Amino acid sequence: MTEQPRKIRPSLIERAAETYDFGAQLRAAERPEPRADLRVVAPEPVAPAPEVETPPAEGTTDRPAPPVRVPGETARIDRELLAERGFLVPGAPISALAEEFRLVKRQLLLTAKAVRATQGDRARTILVCSANVDEGKTYCAINLALSMAAERDMHVVLVDADFAKPDVMGRLDLAESPGLLDALADPALDVETLLVPTDVPQLSLLPAGAKSIADTELLASERTTEVIAGLLAADPRRVLIFDSPPALAASPASVLALHVGQVMMVVRADKTSETDLREAVAQLDGCEHIQLLLNAATYSPKGKARFGSYYGEGDGQ
Repeated sequence: MTEQPRKIRPSLIERAAETYDFGAQLRAAERPEPRADLRVVAPEPVAPAPEVETPPAEGTTDRPAPPVRVPGETARIDRELLAERGFLVPGAPISALAEEFRLVKRQLLLTAKAVRATQGDRARTILVCSANVDEGKTYCAINLALSMAAERDMHVVLVDADFAKPDVMGRLDLAESPGLLDALADPALDVETLLVPTDVPQLSLLPAGAKSIADTELLASERTTEVIAGLLAADPRRVLIFDSPPALAASPASVLALHVGQVMMVVRADKTSETDLREAVAQLDGCEHIQLLLNAATYSPKGKARFGSYYGEGDGQ
């Protein structure tokens, strides 16, 4: 009996392109042809990311305020809290969400190899951004960091670079502390002392730091290049993931794009317009490698198995 050819599942690039014909839109725009290396990362059935949570009014939450962190002390990330908020849970059974972010990180790591050939250590830097607010960038940045931290040969530093509205520490129920902006403002401050080690193996955090009206100017200074270079030089296994402000909402995103090897642009399927997407990509053109992650795509279970069912998660429906 002749074996039938196996039906090849559409690639991440092809699946996202079916939803956003981004290349066609760019070609139609009255500007130079898009870069040939503009590629798309699209996890197909990543469950719709929860909307950005509005912090409850003071005194209305049952969860106690995070304790003040002692410098150098390992921060404990509550696994139950991660599950409640829809994040990946380190050490938990493989899920559909875990499989999707495995695919996403593989694509990013492949691109990093290409970047390394021309840009060296910059290949170990990734900017996670979105066009507008409430499109899931911080949700995706945290999940990407958790997924990459599971790699055997890398140490991830998740940097909260959304200086106006920092949210990484809050999402993980950790107290804010001095961070990136403090290191940029004070050349005498060693950024290594500001890293927050966590009890998730191979994951550290760098908070946003004290707010400043000169955040964009600080990022545009030579000090930023020095700080990033120092972080990378301190550990050859280190990967920096920056959670930036939305590209169309705040200027630091475009400046950060000048310092990274690639950008992962989060596109919310039920919200992001193609006009906003084009404008956001134009804002981030300081980085040569921009990839799109299709978030909150509607999932139709008919006729196909869902990621995770192979590992025994539910019945695949």
